[in-house]
Amino acid sequence: MATVTKRRNRYVLDYYDNKGERVRKTLPEGTTLKTAKTELREIEAKLEKGNYIPGKNIPLFKKLAQDWIDSKKPNLRHSTWSVYKGHTQNHFSDLDDIRVDKITVTEVEKFIRDRQAEGMHILTLRKILVTLGQIMAYAVRHRYIDSNPVRDAERPKSQGDEQDEKISVLNPVEIKSFLGAVLDQKYKTFFKLAIMTGCRQGELIGLKWSDIDWKNSQVAINRTFNNGRWYDVKTKTSKRCIDLGPSMIKDLKVWKLACPPNKMNLIFPNEAGGPMNHSNMRARHFFPALKKAGIKEIRFHDLRHSKVSLMIDQSENLKYIQTQMGHSSPTVTLNVYAHLMKKVNPEAAKRFEDAVLNPTGHKTVTKKKKTGNGDK
Repeated sequence: MATVTKRRNRYVLDYYDNKGERVRKTLPEGTTLKTAKTELREIEAKLEKGNYIPGKNIPLFKKLAQDWIDSKKPNLRHSTWSVYKGHTQNHFSDLDDIRVDKITVTEVEKFIRDRQAEGMHILTLRKILVTLGQIMAYAVRHRYIDSNPVRDAERPKSQGDEQDEKISVLNPVEIKSFLGAVLDQKYKTFFKLAIMTGCRQGELIGLKWSDIDWKNSQVAINRTFNNGRWYDVKTKTSKRCIDLGPSMIKDLKVWKLACPPNKMNLIFPNEAGGPMNHSNMRARHFFPALKKAGIKEIRFHDLRHSKVSLMIDQSENLKYIQTQMGHSSPTVTLNVYAHLMKKVNPEAAKRFEDAVLNPTGHKTVTKKKKTGNGDK
């Protein structure tokens, strides 16, 4: 029978583990009888469920984090795995030497407050918390802990609209100035295609001439090239066909005649016939063109945001935007871009009024019920 006894002013838990071996666990000095009894009840509950693990077998956080990152490597893209690896190496020193079952909601919230006090950007902090949450979920699966403290911790809140800060978009005048500042035909076509399709950088670099459907004026997104490696697109919705306008089709036809032949049949090959280097592209062509056009520095990915912003401005169907951009659902599109939608839209209110109060071409016909006296 499990008991709580007191020896030399410290409580001792006395019980048998699930292997039938007797365990005496001495609690820290200052522990109250109530706390001791609570801990014993928790141990008994774990023993009853068969998921009790002795404290000496529960790893420190740094060991758990390493086990988790090793388990993820076979199933992740190298770029994604590298991000997770960087998080585990650079951001969890406060937790590294704490035993996993001692990391509570309080510890997680303190971790969050400390990072904010250091001035860490909230978007970076949120990404790190995703990694931390996955590590602790790994601990739950291996029965080191009963619940995930990251899930229950209060998340960091932004001061102001973080999406407005993160997303920058070019307007049509800026786009024209930007493209006009690009003299190299390959890069002018590359940047124009980025804007007209909203493709991600790796998707554009990985395009082949066989991906162009000249008859239907579309480009198929089948692969991506990131950090020196080829990958299939991330999800089923990322594998998509994007509509192209006549000007873009014309530019691609002109560039196809000038494009150096290459064994990989790439639309935008480097001088050796392989995939373009994204760092060189940005440093030697993208940022200089922005500067020459007098436009503030933005990220390459903001060309994608510009495409969505302009489609929203022209009131394109949300489902169409979602499929063209490769989002998993219209909800994802809304979550990312809702702040770009007009908060004041008198034109929409007028169109609704006209449809309701001044209908044209629509008549409501009410049939009269026949009666016995011949009325119709």
